[in-house]
Amino acid sequence: MTPSRSRTLWLRTEPLHAVIYFEERCRGLGRAVGLKGFWMGYFAARTAPMGRVGPGVASAALGVFAPGMVARALPSAWEYASPDRVVEERARLAARALRQMVPDIAILTTSANPPLKALVEDAPPLARPLFAANRDLTDRADPVERLWQLVTCVREFRGDAHVAVLADHGLDAREALVLAAATGRVDTTRIRQDRGWSEEEWEVSVDRLRGRGLIDPTGRVTEQGLTERELIEDDTDRLTDRLLHPLPSPTVDALLAALHPASRAIQSSGILPYPNPIGLPRTAG
Repeated sequence: MTPSRSRTLWLRTEPLHAVIYFEERCRGLGRAVGLKGFWMGYFAARTAPMGRVGPGVASAALGVFAPGMVARALPSAWEYASPDRVVEERARLAARALRQMVPDIAILTTSANPPLKALVEDAPPLARPLFAANRDLTDRADPVERLWQLVTCVREFRGDAHVAVLADHGLDAREALVLAAATGRVDTTRIRQDRGWSEEEWEVSVDRLRGRGLIDPTGRVTEQGLTERELIEDDTDRLTDRLLHPLPSPTVDALLAALHPASRAIQSSGILPYPNPIGLPRTAG
């Protein structure tokens, strides 16, 4: 099945955004600004655009992390580094990584930044907290930093939509992860540990989904469960499609084509594990 344009946009932009999580120097962002460990750096970097938020706001916005895991990082991270400093460091490190992995990234900025900025500026911020916070950061002097910030807006727009869709489908944070893992989209053990859930908590959610007919007695996804996951992705595509409204179809096609080589180069670099916790497939679409 040919993916929708909004999903293709995610497939072409997510690898560019994801360098901040997987490239070695980017993974050291926390240490670079005086934070303690990768996860404190992760939560600070994801939420810094929203300011000095605490664990309640962060857990709600991020959607799938155990609240206790978030609380170990926030708000204490702001005692070591301000949100403004984290925002600046993450942009600098992400741009550095993109320049290393995509040598002609500067050429891409000339063709991709204007249409990306047009769709980001036109997109509605209502009920999209991470997108709204990141949109205020797109006016960066360095064109590669600007490109990274723009694709970050795209991914957070989709992420905000996805969290809303999960809630609309009656799934909480753990249930959403259990269902994704049962379909093979993410690795079960890794995603449970990386998102901070205990084995006991995980099994409670398995039982709940089994009761809804989404998982069978052996823990495998059912046909109903597969259909539910497909509906979740389709609904996420539908909400994310709003991003593309300001651009005529030929401009969208040109943007997707321009992004493809850079996305493919990052996926070919070896920095992304497969399966990965962000659910990115091996192909950039």
